[in-house]
Amino acid sequence: MNLGGGEKNVEISNMNYPIYLDYNATTPCDPKVVEGMLPFFSKHFGNAASKSHPYGWLAEEAVETSREQVANLIGAKPKEIIFTSGATESLNLAIQGIFELFSNESQHYITCKTEHKAVLDNFHKIQAQGAEVSFLDVNNKGEINLKDLQENIKPHTKMICLMWANNETGIIHPVEQIAKIAEEHQIIFLTDAVQAVGKIPVNTQNIHLMAFSAHKFYGPKGVGALYIRHNHSLPKPLPIIVGGGHEKGFRSGTLNVPGIVGMGKAAEIRQMSMINEGEKLGKLRNLLEDNLLSIPDTTLNGSNENRLTHVTNIAFGGVEGDALLRAVNQKIAVSSGSACSSILPKPSHVLAAMGLSNDLGRASIRFSLGKFTQEEDIMTCIEHVNAVLEKLRN
Repeated sequence: MNLGGGEKNVEISNMNYPIYLDYNATTPCDPKVVEGMLPFFSKHFGNAASKSHPYGWLAEEAVETSREQVANLIGAKPKEIIFTSGATESLNLAIQGIFELFSNESQHYITCKTEHKAVLDNFHKIQAQGAEVSFLDVNNKGEINLKDLQENIKPHTKMICLMWANNETGIIHPVEQIAKIAEEHQIIFLTDAVQAVGKIPVNTQNIHLMAFSAHKFYGPKGVGALYIRHNHSLPKPLPIIVGGGHEKGFRSGTLNVPGIVGMGKAAEIRQMSMINEGEKLGKLRNLLEDNLLSIPDTTLNGSNENRLTHVTNIAFGGVEGDALLRAVNQKIAVSSGSACSSILPKPSHVLAAMGLSNDLGRASIRFSLGKFTQEEDIMTCIEHVNAVLEKLRN
């Protein structure tokens, strides 16, 4: 089997994969997740909405078990979990659903310049439709100013939307404090928790809406969830996909039962393993980071504190960004900027907001480690990056 695309034409069966250090882009399915999913593609193939026979009953039971597993991972109630196709859909539902809800009112929203494009594009869309949006600045470490947040709140502010952890730098925002500010002002707080759920402990205290995806924590692609807080005076979003009233009316469409089962199993596994794994990955990340930052003309993008333990983003001076990324990816699979960036890197909007020049932003690489990363992988990476830089700089 061949993949088209010019120089990307590859014979898959003969592919020699590089070492994978791009876990923030996606993660491989845990073998136990795959094992749990397989029966629901064939033997237990029922539609969870089929209420009149055992095929549907079993599928529905499997979905509800997964709903409970996912809820347990974030400290929610099962009824507060709405399954979607992924975090992008969840964010669309949350943002556009609230915008539609208040369509007859003046609306103001607060977000940040370093949010994922799935958030920023939604806010640009509703901004074009008449909403007022404040995009908060960050400092050179990617940190927001809580005073700045509070000063931007207006009488008609409907939502604060700030991510839990940044996908490019790994910086963790002070979500607990943000949630308290939102609660004090009775404003909906939406958090994009894609890079946090399953990697660090999260909870739903004072959070109204939370989006996340299974494939970021060793579950399958194509399935995610939106947490929608119940028993609160603040309103819930209107649906943006209709046609059958599935998922309590928030998201119509036949449920992806195998994917949901996989997400539930992945959530169950992560709840038991993420703390110990995070400590292990922190040691490996520090080994990688310390060695790479000892190379002349390299700098850390972001903060040493309040950061995911498996991520480092490093700027390499004195080289062209496209040449650097191409050369590094010959042996080490990494990204420049977000997971959506191509092999020809564009300036990262996150790094630009932090004050990096376009050239240095292009010459920055995000290394993100995962459960299958070993020390020998890190040592190989260090050796390869050193060799690449020596060649490009000379």
